[in-house]
Amino acid sequence: MVKKKVAKTNAVRFLEQKKISFKLSEYEYSEDHLGAKSTAKQLGIEESTIFKTLVAVGNKTGPLVAVIPGNKELDLKKIAKVSGNKKVDMLPMKELEPLTGYIHGGCSPVGMKKQFPTFFAIEAKELDTIHCSAGMRGLQLEIDPKVLVTLLRGSFEELTK
Repeated sequence: MVKKKVAKTNAVRFLEQKKISFKLSEYEYSEDHLGAKSTAKQLGIEESTIFKTLVAVGNKTGPLVAVIPGNKELDLKKIAKVSGNKKVDMLPMKELEPLTGYIHGGCSPVGMKKQFPTFFAIEAKELDTIHCSAGMRGLQLEIDPKVLVTLLRGSFEELTK
């Protein structure tokens, strides 16, 4: 039996280069089903363990990254406060790929074109592993959130509503 070669995304290359332990899971997706709920169902895991990577823009800091549970929403006031901004808005979708190198539904907090300030929802701190995008649609990364926070020089914060 031939083992199928898993795509090497920037996220996968970065983690391998740093010798960080992680697991990859592939799943089917469609344009209509890019969310955490359908991904969790396909992988047979809780939606609360899938973390989505959101890119926002602060009025003082510029781009920043929020990694939050798939079953929660980002509170823009909370991320503004922890990131030292007065106001934070979501990055317009058309700017995501040029800025990060990733497309909507495949944006990983790991391996972006540039390292932006990264904030992880406090919920991740309690988990042994979280799932997040591995840098392309249909590929999830399972990793220890504490390792990820250290690697990305991020922090655990109150970010959700």
